Amino acid sequence: MTKTAVAMLRALNTNAEHVAALDRVREWTRARFRLGDDTTILVTEVSCRLPGCPPLETVVAFWTDDGARAPRRHQFKLFKPVAEVTPDDLPPAWMRDALVPLDGMECDCC
Repeated sequence: MTKTAVAMLRALNTNAEHVAALDRVREWTRARFRLGDDTTILVTEVSCRLPGCPPLETVVAFWTDDGARAPRRHQFKLFKPVAEVTPDDLPPAWMRDALVPLDGMECDCC
């Protein structure tokens, strides 16, 4: 099996413990940033092969609609597998607006 195939299968991890960890981080994010039940929150575990990166990282993104023309995307990365994430790893609530990527400032690092 190729490395690409293994990476794709890892992304489809339906192990009950893995799914429970994803759900925990999603709910901690919802509570931390006071997001409504209808707010979309994406939590995923990704592998990184760049030098200096941990082998597995957890990426969290959510969208808010605060009267702007379009919903604003917020994102942050936790440099550990999702199963190891704790509530203390999440950014503080007051950083919510700082989690919006700037236009034209997309990067592979976060």
